[in-house]
Amino acid sequence: MNKGTVSQILLITDGCSNQGEDPVSVSQQIAQEGITVNVIGVLEDDQTEDPTGLQEVNDIAEAGGGISRIVYADDLSETVQMVTKQAMNQTIQGYVNKELQQIFGKEADEASLPPETRGEVQEVMEELGETCDLKVLVLVDTSASMQNKMSSVKESLDDLILSLDARAGSHYFSIYQFPTRKKVVKELLDWTNDGNRLAKVFPKFAVGGITPTGAALKEAAKAFHISMGDEVMRGAAYDVVDSSYRQSL
Repeated sequence: MNKGTVSQILLITDGCSNQGEDPVSVSQQIAQEGITVNVIGVLEDDQTEDPTGLQEVNDIAEAGGGISRIVYADDLSETVQMVTKQAMNQTIQGYVNKELQQIFGKEADEASLPPETRGEVQEVMEELGETCDLKVLVLVDTSASMQNKMSSVKESLDDLILSLDARAGSHYFSIYQFPTRKKVVKELLDWTNDGNRLAKVFPKFAVGGITPTGAALKEAAKAFHISMGDEVMRGAAYDVVDSSYRQSL
């Protein structure tokens, strides 16, 4: 069974967009293209309260159908892995629920299935979570306000790649930063599944400048070439849900 592809943008920022397009509106547009937008807001280690700008973190993720977390820099590594996995599972759950509604009607969801069928569907979702193809574009805010957080960002990317390598499904990742002197975003690493290439990215990070988050998201989304991957996953989910239902009759 072809497992399909889950596509994500993971934005790491301090949530202080201050130029250009509204990042919330851009995130909503990206989600309509089948790409989930997840956002992690990074606090200074000595901050006792979330700055008001980090409300933007939650708003961008909600508009993008993704997950948001606000963490201290020391906790960033673990959070990056958790958000990536949770968002993938959330996407799979969304696909399965759509198929359930096609079979059973608009109000149907996993909880409304007969117990035996519900168990089979849950097993399928767990399998898809481990075996589906995954594309993650990491978009790193390297504006001046992120200066003291970059060592934590680098560590979190190392750990993310290790967690992706541990999955049964194939994966590709790419790394972008924003802003740069000449462009809104800069590709630091094109699509690859070779974790060894990550070490060459870190020296390229250059911190400074403003924070055009909306424009950066828009440009980064162009790196995805939307294909039939999402449709394949929907079809795979549908086959299993429909088959489980028929067996329960």
